[in-house]
Amino acid sequence: MTGRDEPIVLGIETSCDETGVGIVRGHTLLADTIASSMEEHARYGGVVPEVASRAHLEAMTPTVESALAKAGLRFSDIDAVAVTAGPGLAGALLVGVAAAKAYALGLGVPLYGVNHLAAHVAVDQLEHGPLPKPAIALLVSGGHSSLLLVPDVAQEVVSLGSTVDDAAGEAFDKVARVLGLPFPGGPHIDRAAREGSGAAVAFPRGKYDDGTLDFSFSGLKTAVARWVEARQAAGETVSVPDVAASFQEAVVDVLTRKALQACARHGVEDLLIGGGVAANSRLRALAQERCDAAGVRLRVPRPGLCTDNGAMVAALGSELVAAGVAPSTLEIPADSSLPITAVHV
Repeated sequence: MTGRDEPIVLGIETSCDETGVGIVRGHTLLADTIASSMEEHARYGGVVPEVASRAHLEAMTPTVESALAKAGLRFSDIDAVAVTAGPGLAGALLVGVAAAKAYALGLGVPLYGVNHLAAHVAVDQLEHGPLPKPAIALLVSGGHSSLLLVPDVAQEVVSLGSTVDDAAGEAFDKVARVLGLPFPGGPHIDRAAREGSGAAVAFPRGKYDDGTLDFSFSGLKTAVARWVEARQAAGETVSVPDVAASFQEAVVDVLTRKALQACARHGVEDLLIGGGVAANSRLRALAQERCDAAGVRLRVPRPGLCTDNGAMVAALGSELVAAGVAPSTLEIPADSSLPITAVHV
């Protein structure tokens, strides 16, 4: 370390289609730079792993250099390197892990391989300060819909429930395709829904009263597709805003209901929502409404910190350093199915 009270941590995120590099000092964000390959995937209607991996290779060095420039730092100022080791796309993860090993080795600083999902929890500290202990975290993204009990984000994360099929973000993308909206579907459905009614169509709520904290959105996705197909076959006009709003309402109703159930069951009064879908305006509004009614404090990072980014990886790395957790070795693997219980590897 350089002797500062709070170490400067470089974070690298390459779990999907965005090359994210963040730099933090303690809970202070110094730089957050992202190079996205989203436009390259849009024509395929989804992320193509090989395209993402090649894009990470091309973007890595300039993105790291850009982050350092924004922070006004040099490589010699970096005290530790953190990287997403999983879960995610195997090839994409490999690029980030290999780069992080090279930077850590070249700079002679500790390396921390971290869990992508735990990083989505840790990033909120950059905006709202230290996390309450314990907290309930609802993580919703393209690949994950999870409820977690977080006694200490640097030490222990407990899975309470997860998706049994499509994650919420996947459902948004698939329904957007049905409605003729661009990829990625989340922002476009959110935008269209503002002009529609969430009560226009009574779409089903999967696993709504099953007593578990798990999620299922595959049936909802199929119900939307069948509803639209039936109206089109009958020659009727389909209101995209109404369908978008009704679908969105079904998703956020289930997400917020189960999140508050988790808080009640575990006696926790603080709820954190993270992941790309946490940028959804209706989810944020309904969560606030239900938390206020239940006496639960809600924390949601600003939208830019909800989507995949390097700042969240650096934030978790900073927590690990502060907690005195032993660094990873240079032999750490990229694990596409890394369980949430493994905060760091």
